[in-house]
Amino acid sequence: MKPEFKKKAIRSYVIRGGRITQGQRQAFERYWPVYGLSLFDGRLNCGRVFGREAPVVLEIGFGMGDSLVAMAQAEPDKHFIGIEVHPPGVGRLLNNAGKAGLDNLRVYMADAMDVLEDCIADASLARFQLYFPDPWHKKKHHKRRLVQPAFVEQIRQKLKPGGCAHFATDWENYAEHILAVMSSAPGYRNLAGAGNYAPRPDYRPVTKFEQRGQRLGHGVWDLLFERTA
Repeated sequence: MKPEFKKKAIRSYVIRGGRITQGQRQAFERYWPVYGLSLFDGRLNCGRVFGREAPVVLEIGFGMGDSLVAMAQAEPDKHFIGIEVHPPGVGRLLNNAGKAGLDNLRVYMADAMDVLEDCIADASLARFQLYFPDPWHKKKHHKRRLVQPAFVEQIRQKLKPGGCAHFATDWENYAEHILAVMSSAPGYRNLAGAGNYAPRPDYRPVTKFEQRGQRLGHGVWDLLFERTA
């Protein structure tokens, strides 16, 4: 199983090495037909895919997938769509989702920009999630940061009016960058008030990575913006 790509000028991520375990490989064989979505299927019809209508939550870059699985379990009244390019992470999510018998979760293993453009209808998302994206901390690499004006405008179009874009990062400089980009983006309202970060919503689980960072004194910044127009 390989990610599906179109050619892009600048990638906001790099494909990192990582050995896929036998269990993850078996999860692809067993569960990809259940949970896997393809760019080649075109525009996503959640009513057909899930067999019902429900609010849709889209997450880009779910990593190893533990928090996404936990959210899908905690909010069975919603549909969850995850996008990830890292095969071991996708394999782990498939394995955990399959063992839990989840029926409200699906996944793309493809470039998020392609999924947004080709598969996600405008005004279809109740919530968008981007948690702990690559901060590209070197100044010369800031252009690779996913959160840029064009990207957040694309997300605004995909959100329903009143839908929420939720960002979380443990890099203060990136949090400041996100706050600046979102505060100047038209059609959004900061749910925590102008210039403020938000407390972590109950629906976002605290990951092991985040817990370790907190023990080391690292901060985490959540930002929630509502589509207003």
